[in-house]
Amino acid sequence: QVRLVESGGGLARSGGSLRLSCAASGSADSIYVMGWYRQVPGKQRDLVANISSGGSSYYSDSVKGRFTIARDNGKNTVYLQMNSLKSDDTAVYFCYGDQGPGGMLYWGKGTQVTVSS
Repeated sequence: QVRLVESGGGLARSGGSLRLSCAASGSADSIYVMGWYRQVPGKQRDLVANISSGGSSYYSDSVKGRFTIARDNGKNTVYLQMNSLKSDDTAVYFCYGDQGPGGMLYWGKGTQVTVSS
């Protein structure tokens, strides 16, 4: 079992920055990919960025060049540095951990990010 706990959400101005953290506990060493989705009310949950245990990363087009994902395998923690924030980035951000083929997918409870214009 894996538990994911997010922190770092809040309110930022347009153009500002926030940093999200997600700490995994339990069988955290079994997680292959960690990352972030985001969701606004009434819409589907969209992938923002992810990173493998080997350091390979992916970014959605909407955040490429503005957000940076990083992972500390020793601390079982993934970070999302969000710069040049826009009002469209306002959403609940969910951390996830994927054990890979045949494994489990785990979710955090989410953290609200609100960007004011």
